Amino acid sequence: MKEKLATLSFSDGSPSVDFPVLGGTIGPEVIDVRSLYGKTGKFTYDPGFMSTASCRSNITYIDGDQGILLYRGFPIEQLAEKCDFLEVAYLILNGELPNKEQKLEFDGIVTRHSMVHEQLSRFYSGFRRDAHPMAVMCGVVGALSAFYHDSINIYDERSRDISAFRLIAKLPTITAMTYKYNMGQPFMYPKNKLSYTDNFLYMMFGTPCEEYVPNPVISRAIDRILILHADHEQNASTSTVRLAGSTGANPFACISAGIASLWGPAHGGANEAVLKMLDEIGDIKNIPAFIKRVKEKDGHAMLMGFGHRVYKNYDPRAKLIQKTCHEVLEELDMKDNKLIKLAMELERIALSDDYFIKRKLYPNVDFYSGIVYKALGIPVSMYTAIFALARTVGWIAQWKELIADPEQKIGRPRQLFTGATPRDFVPIGKRK
Repeated sequence: MKEKLATLSFSDGSPSVDFPVLGGTIGPEVIDVRSLYGKTGKFTYDPGFMSTASCRSNITYIDGDQGILLYRGFPIEQLAEKCDFLEVAYLILNGELPNKEQKLEFDGIVTRHSMVHEQLSRFYSGFRRDAHPMAVMCGVVGALSAFYHDSINIYDERSRDISAFRLIAKLPTITAMTYKYNMGQPFMYPKNKLSYTDNFLYMMFGTPCEEYVPNPVISRAIDRILILHADHEQNASTSTVRLAGSTGANPFACISAGIASLWGPAHGGANEAVLKMLDEIGDIKNIPAFIKRVKEKDGHAMLMGFGHRVYKNYDPRAKLIQKTCHEVLEELDMKDNKLIKLAMELERIALSDDYFIKRKLYPNVDFYSGIVYKALGIPVSMYTAIFALARTVGWIAQWKELIADPEQKIGRPRQLFTGATPRDFVPIGKRK
């Protein structure tokens, strides 16, 4: 088949140049501009890389206009309804859904890796009790390479697999320990008889005083949240993991870098921002005034948890978590909770007000997951930490894909320089 080309022409009379056009299995074609500088002496300018494909990937596909999210080709709706988190984790890591034997083996390996080195627990005492959980997570996950340095040879496939298992297995333990340390409660060791999500909830909410019995409605809700957050294509934190990985950094360092990137309020901190917004509104009677300020250009009010950078349609994850959110509120008999009622009224307005409908400002996954966490009594500061726990699966899969990619190069964006042109140094005594 004849190669498809894109021609770049110039208005100053410079000769035009051709570039290959590459096509994926689905989604927009891309223009391969790797030879641009060599051919023209010019770079592309794309702040935020919104029109730039940074890699080839076969893990996750998003169509923001249509509201489509696929993990390895499977619609998120099917996976969230029919799978548990570890089944989806296996899919993201390996490309196919496991059979019964593969699932049993995978679950067993993850379960047996869930404990952390005992000395790691002492690492927490170096942090203040009121330290933000994401600060603790960055430090503890980054420190894993000091405890598990037997599996950081990134060029050895078995080492990469062992690191992947360790990260996926230990992140619930590390996240729960972060919560316990913040709360001043004793750490709870994982129990191998429990499922991945039940074990996480046990380590979060169990105490030595009494037996913690997982609630199946709550467990399913958290499991679904983890599935919905498992991967999301080349977002900021995933790109951070890939950029760090391109330098040859060990996987623990790369995931720690991803956690730091996820911490930003414009990324993983969005569900935390939702609860802060609700606290600021305070009462249902204040909603009309708040909505009025949102609609005014100089109103200085932002509707957090609505709309999405990528999705210009209803976030498919939000549709799935909406039902789960209401199930949790029903199970916990929290429909009359003041903050919950406030959130539900905002949801009603956003889904019925023409201003929001025309702008496609639908409730997103952060809106509903924040409400679920609030209903469970999880502190706002922990929301992004749980997000990191879920996204670790995607980060690891993306990192492994990067390392195995023969086209992989160290990340090195270019710039449009707008600073001073060359000038001579002036001794301090002669400067004006």
